[in-house]
Amino acid sequence: MKLRYKIAIGSLAVLFVAITSFAVVISHTADCPDVPTVAAESPTMKAVQAFCYGSPDVLAYGDFARPEPAADELLVRVEAAGVNPLDYHYMRGSPYFIRMFAGLGAPEDPAMGVDFAGTVVAVGSEVTEFAVGDEVFGGANGAFAEYVIVRESRAVVKKPETVSFAEAAGVAIAGVTAIQALSDHGNLQPGQRVLVNGASGGVGTYAVQIAKAMGAHVTGVCSGRNVQMVESIGADEVFNYKEEDYTQSGQTFDLIIDTVGNHSPGANADLLTPEGKLVIVGGAKGDWIAPMMGPIKAAITNKFTDQELKTFTARMSKDDLTAIADYMASGDVITVIDKRFPLSDTAEAVRYSETGRARGKIIVEVPAVEAVAAN
Repeated sequence: MKLRYKIAIGSLAVLFVAITSFAVVISHTADCPDVPTVAAESPTMKAVQAFCYGSPDVLAYGDFARPEPAADELLVRVEAAGVNPLDYHYMRGSPYFIRMFAGLGAPEDPAMGVDFAGTVVAVGSEVTEFAVGDEVFGGANGAFAEYVIVRESRAVVKKPETVSFAEAAGVAIAGVTAIQALSDHGNLQPGQRVLVNGASGGVGTYAVQIAKAMGAHVTGVCSGRNVQMVESIGADEVFNYKEEDYTQSGQTFDLIIDTVGNHSPGANADLLTPEGKLVIVGGAKGDWIAPMMGPIKAAITNKFTDQELKTFTARMSKDDLTAIADYMASGDVITVIDKRFPLSDTAEAVRYSETGRARGKIIVEVPAVEAVAAN
């Protein structure tokens, strides 16, 4: 055998071993440890945390250390928290690439939940925008708890007086994703035609309403049981996907927001106007390749079409939260709430979220506790 063939075979063998070793390391799930106890003299709070990866059964509800705000932070008494697919992805550590920054084998940070709404009960010495007693909402790690810490400069804004805590708690991830899909990536303009595939879900319900508020003609796609609800939040027309295939409708759209992925990027591209855009939100479930197939297909299809096909990952934005707060204050946007669970039943809330059948948002409500003293 010639030397170059030996080198090639050796290189492939090394690559195979490296890939296999990486797969073993990244997919390893450590056993669940005992839930740590809090020192008797330490302030505590009820919270839901995860100390290992797995099903909702790994979510531990109990007493944990209450955080204290740093100089540039707020301590918020959580009134309600929103449940998102992101929560069960981090809970399970799936897709496995999440574990590269969440923690190999087990989560490095056990705090769970992101979306929150509540009342400021303490502020750091450098905080100027907020004061004790302000009602706020936004996104911060550890929202499934009686108290959460959030930096003043990050994703937190004042809650409109006319909006309930439960309604505000559903906004951060889904609402911000919707507004960024429509505005930043879809460049939606008044008078344009937009289709929202998955119009009855968390992102979809906000996308329908925000698009309508931006002056668009909105078409929603959902199951038959949700048609009336999607019409009630502003959709000009609705496809019941169990009876009609929107890709065979003959209609064209300036923008398609696809939160479902049940049609190929090519099939969606065929419905776009010459300058139209397809924005894909989320991906298929799976531990390995499945979640990446939609973005990969979109990238490949994009090479062969004049329209723009893209995927993106939303980023928390104070400006976008403020814009949604304004829409909610004016009545243009509401939060569609499917089910509410107490904090102690957060595992069941996440379990329901995993079914993919939620209409709008799932909300965790936090019972009243004794307020802490302001700093």
